Amino acid sequence: MTVVHEQDIARYVEQVRAALADLPPQLRDELTEDLPEHLAEVAAEGDGSLVDRLGSPEAYAAELRTAAGAAVPSARPNLDQRLAAARIDLRDRVRNADRTLGPLVGYARASEFLALLRPGWWVLRGYLVAVLITGSGGVIPRLGGSVVAGLVVLGAAVIGSIWLGRRSGGFRLWPRRAVHAGAFLLLLIAFVQVVQIDREARWDPYYPEPASYADPSGQISDIFVYDEQGRLVPNARLFDQDGNVIRLGDEWCWDEATQEGVQAVAGSYPHCPGDAPFTFRTDATPLPAGATPAPSGATPAPSDASPAPAGTPHR
Repeated sequence: MTVVHEQDIARYVEQVRAALADLPPQLRDELTEDLPEHLAEVAAEGDGSLVDRLGSPEAYAAELRTAAGAAVPSARPNLDQRLAAARIDLRDRVRNADRTLGPLVGYARASEFLALLRPGWWVLRGYLVAVLITGSGGVIPRLGGSVVAGLVVLGAAVIGSIWLGRRSGGFRLWPRRAVHAGAFLLLLIAFVQVVQIDREARWDPYYPEPASYADPSGQISDIFVYDEQGRLVPNARLFDQDGNVIRLGDEWCWDEATQEGVQAVAGSYPHCPGDAPFTFRTDATPLPAGATPAPSGATPAPSDASPAPAGTPHR
């Protein structure tokens, strides 16, 4: 005994409508308006599939077309018919996947399991709406910096989302599509925010956001750090007591070879080692207490107390 299910009736109706896709929408709707009820009556009258009793959907559509006096379509399907056939094929594939994945989660169809998750999605949707309204980047929505106001918005959004979820099943086609489109937009925004949070979490803690330091004179363009032996320390980084990077200067220097400006490593000093105000030292001889490296381009005089700095002036 062949049992005709609601899905069989729905698929037959879809195939009939696909075969009539070249007709004006109003005429097609009139011809198929009572078709689901008629097919249900036919299925209840006896045994056999709908195809066995009524013929193929294409043949049934041809009978409807003839009864309405509509033009017979060409042998080659037009674009509307091909799109309708592709839509039916896609729905069939989704339904087959639904039945295939169902046993993996302990149900006949996976959609039955997903239906149990709807209340959770309604709550999550309300939360995402609250985050979007408040523009909060944290876990708890804040409105104008107020947690209380943010929680009020969150509660209202969740209640509204639950109300919408309980009633959206009765919506017509276009309102229901609008709800689905809004859900997709919310998920897209949530994905972008998760990516941003992950990017910030993976940010190297050695380079925190720069602190704001004003140069009173407005004339500091570079910082040169020397060790106790008078040697220039390359790639030095300066931090304040809170671990913020201290940045001064414009982080650009002039390359004499290329005659172009070169951007230095952000937060690293000196930007332009070639402009060091003191001579480079290559030895490890300590300087006497209170002594300073020789100015760049100068030749320090030898003395018993202070050996001459090694290296060649770069200027």
